[in-house]
Parts: sequence; structure tokens; C-alpha cells
Amino acid sequence: MKPPARGLRPPRTKRVTGDTEMAISRRSLLRADKDLVEEVDGVLTKGARRAGDNLACRAGCSECCHGPFPINRLDAWRLRQGLQELRGSDPARAEAIVERARRQTAIYHAGFPGDPDAGRLGGDEGVEDLFFERHAGVPCPALDPATQTCGLYAHRPMFCRTYGLPVTLGGAKLPPCRLCFTTATPATIEECRVNPDPMDLERAIVNRLKRDGGDDRETIIACAILADPDRTEG
Repeated sequence: MKPPARGLRPPRTKRVTGDTEMAISRRSLLRADKDLVEEVDGVLTKGARRAGDNLACRAGCSECCHGPFPINRLDAWRLRQGLQELRGSDPARAEAIVERARRQTAIYHAGFPGDPDAGRLGGDEGVEDLFFERHAGVPCPALDPATQTCGLYAHRPMFCRTYGLPVTLGGAKLPPCRLCFTTATPATIEECRVNPDPMDLERAIVNRLKRDGGDDRETIIACAILADPDRTEG
């Protein structure tokens, strides 16, 4: 199934102010990501309460869990942290995620829009979007086929967290999931709109990682899962 009307990729976020970016030191990156997750989840939780029955999202609904899309370096790092934790608590489940990622990357390899061996996208959005559309029906490797729930839910990328509600990201107003707000008026939808990251904290962290070196090109979830678990960021 294709992703809902939001399109094939998260919108680019705006450049943050220098003061916000410089406030994030290398040693505080872990805490900064924790703050980001708490901020975003808190805003979305309040938005979900306001939306009430207009929001169809619940465990077992995997509408937004199909098709690859670009994720940034911070998302990829967070996913690897989640996979490492899962290996400690449920190694069989973690290995199942890795195996699904292996099968997918093998399928993606020939037409991957970038460096398939490194798992890095090349940056040509037109070519990438064709790739994403071609594979739009492929379930995310973190999606448990039996329960239709995410095995790395607490560590999922930011774009995954924003599905369901109408949100504003990077200045772009995105519609809600097509399964949500089906009987709501446009006014009601706008009343429930939220900005999950008003201080652009995510972009500040990503910019800090970029300055600290390393390959900052985007990747996809399957490739992030298979990346070196010992790789450090920054």
C-alpha cells in the first residue's frame, strides 16, 4: 500500500538559529535526543487527546508502516540503539528484524538511489522518490508481521511519530493520515494541528553531528538496522 497523502518523504526542516545549534555540545547529544523525543511525544500526546475519536491510530494499525523513506543520521543512530536494547531483552525478536532488513536490502540493492553498500542515499530527490514509490508496498522491517506492531517503537524515527495528526513540519502543513479525521471539518482539523518540534531541536542535533564529521547523507530504515552497531555519532 502507498503512504497516505503526505507524500514519499518528510519535508526538509528549516535552518535553526546559531544559538540553538551551538547550545548542543557533543557530550549532550544523547540527552538532547532524549529531550527531543520527550518534546515531540508530549506535543503529540496532547494533540491526540484533543483529536479524540477523530484519531484512528492504535496498536495493530500499520497504515504508515509501509514503504521506505529517508531518515537522517540521528534517526538511524536511535534505531541502532533500540536494536541493541532489544537484543538484550528479546534476541529472537531482534534477529527477526535484522533478517527482514537483510531481505529488503537485497531487493533494494540493484536500484538503490545512492550507495547501496553503504546504505546512503545519493541526494537526488527525484530519483529517490521514484524508488520510494516503486517499493511503497514493502512493510518496514521493524514491523512485526504477526502483531502489526513496531518492534522498535520507542526508538522509531521522528517522521513515524508524527503520523495520524495534522502537523506542521519544517514550515509545511501536512494533512492527517487518510484513516483519521474522516468526518471532521477542515476547521476541526486545523484546531487539532500541532507543531511537534517548534524549536527545531532535531535539526540542531543533526547539524551538530554534521559538524562533528562523518557521512551525513540520509539513509532508510532497513539500511540503518544493518549498519555497524558500534558506530559512534560525533
